[in-house]
Amino acid sequence: MTTNPDDILTALTTEELRRRHSVKWREFPPDVLPLRIAEMDTPLAEPVAEALTSAVRRGDTGYARAGGLPEAFAGFAAQRYGWHPDPAGARVLPDIMSGVVEILRIITGPGDRVVVNTPGHPLFFTWLEHLGRQVVRNPLAAGPDGHRLDLDRLERDFAAGARAYLLCNPHNPTGLVLTREELTRVAALADRHDVRVVTDEVLAPLTYAGHRHVPFASLDSPAAARSVAFVSASKAWNIAGLKAALAVPGPDARADVAAIREEVGEGAGLFGVLASEAAFTHGVPWLDQLITALDGNRHLLAGRLADLLPAVAHHPPQAGYAAWLDCRPLDLGDDPAQVFLQQGRVGLSAGLRFGPDSGGFVRLNFATSPARVGEGVERMAAVVGQGRTAPSSRARQ
Repeated sequence: MTTNPDDILTALTTEELRRRHSVKWREFPPDVLPLRIAEMDTPLAEPVAEALTSAVRRGDTGYARAGGLPEAFAGFAAQRYGWHPDPAGARVLPDIMSGVVEILRIITGPGDRVVVNTPGHPLFFTWLEHLGRQVVRNPLAAGPDGHRLDLDRLERDFAAGARAYLLCNPHNPTGLVLTREELTRVAALADRHDVRVVTDEVLAPLTYAGHRHVPFASLDSPAAARSVAFVSASKAWNIAGLKAALAVPGPDARADVAAIREEVGEGAGLFGVLASEAAFTHGVPWLDQLITALDGNRHLLAGRLADLLPAVAHHPPQAGYAAWLDCRPLDLGDDPAQVFLQQGRVGLSAGLRFGPDSGGFVRLNFATSPARVGEGVERMAAVVGQGRTAPSSRARQ
């Protein structure tokens, strides 16, 4: 098992990473430094790797069943959050988005209004429109200390006839972690206006010291009891391609989760279930070391931006490994990611993908080596003429 937290993000050279076949290292030409897709440049946690290699040795490559995954997550949630969900009510799914779509199909009807905070995950908007639901964009409020939930605006949107609230906490892409007090107020509003709450909590294991993830379903309120949480080991242990997530109902939402169509759950992968069970059961020491390494990169990024791109507004995330950067002062237009790609050969996520009010923003994935994080900022700064070095021909380790 890794003993030095820094080793987690520096163990693999750029040449080794370029031999990967996943999207992050294959979507751009070799001269582009990829900091876009939400994958981490880490080796697998040893318990996860052992679970997978053992399955291969057994020839255990058939169809998935839940196995011990619900119990493994329940144990992790009790240890990490003080939350004791009933594993008997959980359902295994291939990923969080398929579960969100299915549960909203069950608890809302065509044309119903579903509130989503913006900026928000691009798939939220795409899939809700495919589902025939009306997306109500609820902007987070931006302030000197970062983004926060605008509870007054949320109440107005609830009162205007919303049927459900799709809450991403911790939030992607800003990294905001809502406090217990904020969540309690959300629950009170949901109770008052009869709004069902559905939560995407995939980034919860990656919450930094000084902040605490509070599962919405753990609150003492009718809205929490009727809520459904979607959780996964996919982001925290870098196993998104293995396909496994869980729908975890509050005590009064068990019938809704039980109504999820069987064919939806059949999309889960056996490797995903086995890897996730190992992660939640045996992978916590690795996770803690990862968070330490990511925390170092989080502060490194802030320092490099302050040094080389001081005009860019940025607040270090409270969870996750995405930095939400306000590049509007750089006058690069609504899609600075395209400018940085074409002129600096650095791949970032375009803010416009996260909502129409996010023009001029980019999302940067800092789950890579400190050297690559620093080089990414150098390449960006060189584009706007503020850098001290020109972009190198290829990413250094």
